[in-house]
Amino acid sequence: MKTFLSFLMGLILPLAVHGQETPDALVKTVTLEVIDLIAKDKDIKAGNRAKLISLIDAKVLPHFNFQAMTQLAMGQSWNKAQPEQKKRLVEEFKTLLVRTYASALSAYSDQKFDFRPLRARPNDTDVVVQVRVLQPGAQAVPIDYSMEKTPAGWKVYDVMVGGVSLVANYRTEFNNVVRDSGVDGLIKSLDSKNRSLEAAGAAKK
Repeated sequence: MKTFLSFLMGLILPLAVHGQETPDALVKTVTLEVIDLIAKDKDIKAGNRAKLISLIDAKVLPHFNFQAMTQLAMGQSWNKAQPEQKKRLVEEFKTLLVRTYASALSAYSDQKFDFRPLRARPNDTDVVVQVRVLQPGAQAVPIDYSMEKTPAGWKVYDVMVGGVSLVANYRTEFNNVVRDSGVDGLIKSLDSKNRSLEAAGAAKK
């Protein structure tokens, strides 16, 4: 399933703020660090979902702007939501991404990466970091990170996998649900998906 690969490859490259490194240097440094941690952790490789979620929480979540991602995914429907609904939507969307990522990661195999030099001016605050996932016998998968510089450091607000935007990929679905069932309907839909993923993960233990 295309979205399966998108989640796997789109979220496998977390970022962290290490001093004043450029965004492309951050991607390379932390990508290799995370892959090494996963490869050496016997519990994760044996299917310890809780430890995997803990790793995702520590290495991925702090460096993605989930509110911006949710807002972009909803498009004009975002303006229909009340503050408390927006808070729930961000939490549910974040949970969906994390649980889908955790499920996809169980199928992860060793990959090699081509980290492209950053094409940006020194003062740019909105950049695209390009990475290519090299696969033996297959075409490389392009991963493009849209990142913005914030007071808390560089944050990812979208990921393009094979030219397909992660957030835009949800926009039609989200808008259709909001049109048919309202914002609360979308919250319920996301909650249902998250419960299904949680149950599927528990069944694999």
